[in-house]
Amino acid sequence: MDFENVLILIQKELRDAFRNRWFLLYAIAFTALSLALAWFSVSGAGSFGVAGFGRTTAGLINLILLIVPLMGLTLGAMSVAGEREKGTLVYLLAQPISSAELLLGKFVGLSLALTAALVIGFGLTGILIAFMGSGGDFMVYLTLLVLSILLAVASLSMGFLISAAVKKAATAVGLALFLWLILVYFGDLGLMGTSMVMQIDVQQLLALALINPLQVFKLAAVLDLRDNLEVLGPAGIYAFRAYGQTLWPLLIGLLFSWVLVPFALATQAFKKRGVL
Repeated sequence: MDFENVLILIQKELRDAFRNRWFLLYAIAFTALSLALAWFSVSGAGSFGVAGFGRTTAGLINLILLIVPLMGLTLGAMSVAGEREKGTLVYLLAQPISSAELLLGKFVGLSLALTAALVIGFGLTGILIAFMGSGGDFMVYLTLLVLSILLAVASLSMGFLISAAVKKAATAVGLALFLWLILVYFGDLGLMGTSMVMQIDVQQLLALALINPLQVFKLAAVLDLRDNLEVLGPAGIYAFRAYGQTLWPLLIGLLFSWVLVPFALATQAFKKRGVL
């Protein structure tokens, strides 16, 4: 593999991402909402007695669960399918590059674009909290940023898989939005409804949560914030008691698997489908 080719493609994807109006819209919306959340959290600290990075981190979790996967899925869905539909994929592969270099360059470039958007959003929010003189555990806030980047790249990887498997960008984006709805629906409300209707036990409820990357992120974020999962109910309590100190590395490993496995499958799907 020629990493000089990969670096050129990374630079191209970074330029394309920051010219993508949907990506810019998502990034601006996330930054604006996180700033507003931090403002309300800090300004209401006198009434509730909690302020700073800790309270903002708790509020950001649900915002991240909605916006960050949507950013990653749609950006990934438009990547390969968009190039294929415009005919530029044929031109790119006519150059002295392999399909593996092409996919790796696009994936790393878009991952860096997502990381930059999240760092800007978190950075401006952190500056606002510090400027308003609020305290709190900055490391918890920083860990949430790292977890958010992992969730974004995992979502991008799933979007890549969709994009590599279909021909048209509109179809890929539609499938990505449908997958986003499924992942969001099978969150807290979906799991609660399923457990009530099917009368599943706490072990099965935890298993359903662990196959959803959004819920894996939420478990890791809450564990980082509170050092326990009691706030998540019976499934959280069972997970903490069953896995103990191994729960945190298990959750991080699951998030990494959601990055690696879909990308590996996308590579195979792209080789099978080709440029058509």
